[in-house]
Amino acid sequence: MADTASTEADFTPQELARGRALRRARLPWALGGQLASLALSAVLGFTAAGAGLVGAVGGWFGGSWAAEVLAGSAALVLLGRAVTLPFSARVRAVSARYGLVTQGWSGWAVDVLRGTAVALALFLPLALGLYALIGRSPDCWWIPAAAAAALLTVALSFLHPLVFEPLFNRFASLPEGELRTALLELARRDGIAVRDVLVADASRRTTALNAYVSGFGPTRRIVVYDTLLTTAEPREVELVAAHELGHVKHRDVATGTTLGALGAALVVPVLAALLAWRPLLDAAGAADVQDPRSLPLLAALAALLGALSTPVQCAASRRIEARADRHALELTGDARQFIAMQRRLAVANVADPYPPRAVELLLATHPSTGRRIAAARSWLAAREAR
Repeated sequence: MADTASTEADFTPQELARGRALRRARLPWALGGQLASLALSAVLGFTAAGAGLVGAVGGWFGGSWAAEVLAGSAALVLLGRAVTLPFSARVRAVSARYGLVTQGWSGWAVDVLRGTAVALALFLPLALGLYALIGRSPDCWWIPAAAAAALLTVALSFLHPLVFEPLFNRFASLPEGELRTALLELARRDGIAVRDVLVADASRRTTALNAYVSGFGPTRRIVVYDTLLTTAEPREVELVAAHELGHVKHRDVATGTTLGALGAALVVPVLAALLAWRPLLDAAGAADVQDPRSLPLLAALAALLGALSTPVQCAASRRIEARADRHALELTGDARQFIAMQRRLAVANVADPYPPRAVELLLATHPSTGRRIAAARSWLAAREAR
C-alpha cells in the first residue's frame, strides 16, 4: 500500500486535484473507445453482418477469393479506425486542455493516416497468407500458422526501433557533453553495451516526459525525449535512464518478446478451435473455415481474447516496472533524487499519483507514482538500517 501520509509532502493539493481531474476526464473516453471497438468486432464477427461486409467489398474488386480477403481485411481495419477515432480525438482534446499536447490537429491527422497505413501494410498480407494456408490445409493450418505467429512477433520486436519508430519521430544523437558521457558511463557500469544516446523530437507532439531503451545488441540505444532534457535535472535524466537500463539488465525486452511469441503460438490453436466451431460459423454467415467471410469472426475472437488477457498483461508489466525501479535505485544509490524524479514526471505528465486501486489493477502498466515513491522510501529505510 502506498504511504498516503506522505501525500501532502510529495504533491500539493492543486497537483493532486489536477491529476485526478485529468484521469476522470480522459478515462471514460479511453474506455469508451475500447468498448466501441469490441462492440464493432462482436457485431461483425458474431452475426452475418461481417460476412455481408466481406462479400460486398470483395465484390467491388471482382469478387474473387483474394479480393474478399484483401478488401475484407482493409474494411475491418478502416471501420475499426473510424469507430475509435472520435474517442481518440476526445482524449486528445482533453489532454490539450491540460497542456499536454503541442501538435496541431492537422499533424495529428497525418499521424492517424500514417498509423492506419502501417496497420493495412501489416494486416493485409498477413490475412492473405493466413487464408491461403487455411485453404491449403483446412484441418492442420494452425500448426504452421502458430510457428509463423511466433516468428512474426520476434521480427516485429526487432524491426520496431529500426522501421516503425522513425515513422513517427525524428532522432538525433545527443551531443557530446557531460550528460551523454554520464549516460554512457551509467550503461558501462551496468555492464550493458549501448550503441548511442538519441534524442527524440517528442516536443512537436507533447509536453510529456519520457525515456526508454530500445533495440537488441548492435541496435540498442538509449532514447530520451527532448522534453525531458529541457525540463529535468541531469541527475533525474540519469535515473530515468537507469530505470530503462534495468529492463535491459533483466532482459525484459527479450523475455517479453519470447513470451509474446509463445503467447501468439498458443493463441493460434485456440482461435483455430473456436473458428471451426459450427455454431459460430453459422452465426457469422460463413460456409467453413476457409471461407473469407469467416474473417470478421476470426478478428472478433482475437479481439475478445486480447481484451480478456489485458489485466494479466498489466499485472506482469507492473511487476517488471517495479523491478526496473529497484534496479535504478541499486545502480545509482540515490533514492531521494529518484523520488524527486518521480514527482517531476507525475507533475509534468499530469498523472494521478494515487488512482483508484481497481483502475490500477485492471488498466495500469506501471505502478502508480505513489506506490513507486513509497517503494523508494522503503528501499532507502532498509539501506539505512543496514
